[in-house]
Amino acid sequence: MVVGVLSAWMNGEHVGMWRVDRGSHTFAYATSWLASEKARPLSLSLPLTPTLSITGPVVENYFDNLLPDNDRIRERIGRRFSTRSLDAFALLEAIGRDCVGAVQLLPEGTTPDGWDRILSEPLNDAEIAAALRSVPTDPAGAVRDGTPPFRISLAGAQEKTAFAHIGGSWCRPLGATPSTHIFKLPLGVIANTSRIDMFDSVENEWLCAQIIQALGLPAARTDMATFGDQRALIVERFDREWAPDGRWIIRLPQEDFCQAFGLPPRLKYEDDGGPSVSDGLALLAGSSDAGTDRLAFQLAQLAFWLMAAPDGHAKNFSIFLRQGNAYDMTPLYDVLSIWPYVGKKSGQLHLRDVRLAMALRSKNAHYDLYTIRARHWHALARRNGGLAVWAAMIAFVEGVGDALDAVESRLPDGFPERIWEPVSLGMRKQAELFLSEAAAPI
Repeated sequence: MVVGVLSAWMNGEHVGMWRVDRGSHTFAYATSWLASEKARPLSLSLPLTPTLSITGPVVENYFDNLLPDNDRIRERIGRRFSTRSLDAFALLEAIGRDCVGAVQLLPEGTTPDGWDRILSEPLNDAEIAAALRSVPTDPAGAVRDGTPPFRISLAGAQEKTAFAHIGGSWCRPLGATPSTHIFKLPLGVIANTSRIDMFDSVENEWLCAQIIQALGLPAARTDMATFGDQRALIVERFDREWAPDGRWIIRLPQEDFCQAFGLPPRLKYEDDGGPSVSDGLALLAGSSDAGTDRLAFQLAQLAFWLMAAPDGHAKNFSIFLRQGNAYDMTPLYDVLSIWPYVGKKSGQLHLRDVRLAMALRSKNAHYDLYTIRARHWHALARRNGGLAVWAAMIAFVEGVGDALDAVESRLPDGFPERIWEPVSLGMRKQAELFLSEAAAPI
């Protein structure tokens, strides 16, 4: 039987229809979309074909990646909106009005009225605190009694919600008005064998973003804020942009690497069957700024090794989708360092257990942080740009000390030493190891 149909829109223009029929997923582009000057594929995995229609798992995978890849959060969304199931269609039918990127998903026959104007409700600090406090029980955004729920879909595994910053105030966007900032809550205890307590993940992620920027790589703009008893990392959405007339907010089309490759979110890690460094570089070879993006991608992998950042998987790399079939890489985001939690005590992670999301390859695949050496980075550079890339890697690592000094000089008062010191020390040691090995014949 036909489960249903959802209509996809981008900034007020109809893109196409997503249909689920007896378990088969089909996306059909609207003929009006192909005639639009803004036309582009919804995803690289869903090209604008002559038949305008694509059927198969790749369709379900694209939409599934718009949702949190955390079963617990999905279950709460299902309970909150009494969805008939927890599959991608049922959940996005409930909360698909404000997705990552530009897509809005609406019931068939519905239009995104008000997409080109601002409709919002100002919030004070107490109301934001209440909304943040309710996120673990109401993942689609807390609302006042009688107020229609603002239904957002934010991908990722972390507890988060979103608001709009309008006229100098935080607001709850209403109707078709998009959010502009993501509010991320502290991670808390990570349920693995070590039970690492990442209660300070807000400070950790903020610091990592500052370091990445100081090293010269683009990263999402972040800030830290406290609302009542709630601490949050505020991430400015790079998939949002104010219209030139300042009267509405444009949604910018983008997708993560899982979507671009047509993969489900469960395959985000390479060792689970997800994209590798080589796959990412092959994808970026088609970028409209391929040289810059391919170098940035390789330097990002190097930064993750320096920072002991284990989550550089396919859902944490994205591309902007431009008009026609053009695309280019977005800023980096969602970077956390494990250095503050490395040790041999209870609640810590042994260095031997720290792994990167994508392997460095020579004769074998190297995921483990402590087994990756300068020669592996040299091999990567040799295969993907040669001496120019290797020279860029050396210069990048040589800049670690200055970057850390610059970040330290602007740390806010009271910034936790338990985060700063291990990250700074760990990165300096990794840089020293790399440069000492790079100076020897490889």
